[in-house]
Amino acid sequence: MTDKKIYLYGPVPSRRLGLSFGIDIAPLKVCTLDCIYCQLGKTAQTTIERKEYIPIEPILAELKEALAEGLEADYITIAGSGEPTLNSRLGELIDGIKKVTNIPIAILTNGTLLSRAEVRADCSKADIVMPSLDAGDERTFQRINRPNSVFSVEKLISGLCAFREEFSGQIWLEVFFVEGINTGAEQIAGIKEAIELINPDKVHLNTAVRPTADPNIARISAEKLQEIAGRLGPKCEVVADFSPASSSILSESKSEDILKAHSLINSKAEALLSMLKRRPCSLNDICSGLGINRNEAIKHISNLLHQGIIQSEEKEGIVFFKAIS
Repeated sequence: MTDKKIYLYGPVPSRRLGLSFGIDIAPLKVCTLDCIYCQLGKTAQTTIERKEYIPIEPILAELKEALAEGLEADYITIAGSGEPTLNSRLGELIDGIKKVTNIPIAILTNGTLLSRAEVRADCSKADIVMPSLDAGDERTFQRINRPNSVFSVEKLISGLCAFREEFSGQIWLEVFFVEGINTGAEQIAGIKEAIELINPDKVHLNTAVRPTADPNIARISAEKLQEIAGRLGPKCEVVADFSPASSSILSESKSEDILKAHSLINSKAEALLSMLKRRPCSLNDICSGLGINRNEAIKHISNLLHQGIIQSEEKEGIVFFKAIS
């Protein structure tokens, strides 16, 4: 499959969706929130304006090309670098995707715009909608999500409830826990109450296992996350990836032999760079996502590091790589 895609990326392995083929329909950090845990950094200025940030015609053209080349994926996931529901042609895009493939469609969203009827109508065309809810009270919502001033946690929850009433597909709610902010008994009780109101099909619990916008964000342990899952109810499952990943890549990346072997970016390296523009990835993530072995991954990483296109960052003893903006 040709790797030179602008709006499409993957397929990449996802703990929530299996093999996910991503579609980017909002520019980097065009978002309604400025979450402290975002993997893509800080939002310079939040927005609530819906418009055609990225046209859907070239997106569909890339998808048709990928399908003609034998694309296989469990889901086509509309997500990427910004909040996808800000794109005013979201519904048209989903209609266009359904005309060319039967692969089910998922939307990753922060859920803030589901208070709008037109956004709910667009999202209802998908098979799975995966919104976020990190707080059940206003103070915690402001601390974690740093929303545009028009949003409140009450508005967010009411929008999710309205969508549940209208949507017959699956809603998988993600809750991101930050140690010391939304992990107290009162905060967890508020989140549980909100979950009961929204009535999602699944609740996925996550924490900061990757580098975050605020470098001081502390993840909670796997044991504590499991304990919280038990308190929130039977629909909850932990999706945070606590599996170990190699940090020896930093020393391996300095190998002159590797640098000489790959002086130019090739198609796999382009696919790697596309992944790293969307989220930080460990060596294991890269191997799984590109279907390559460790040695090949190290070669591509080393070349991109040498050229100053990507950088490394350690989080909880694991080295992650991300594109330099």
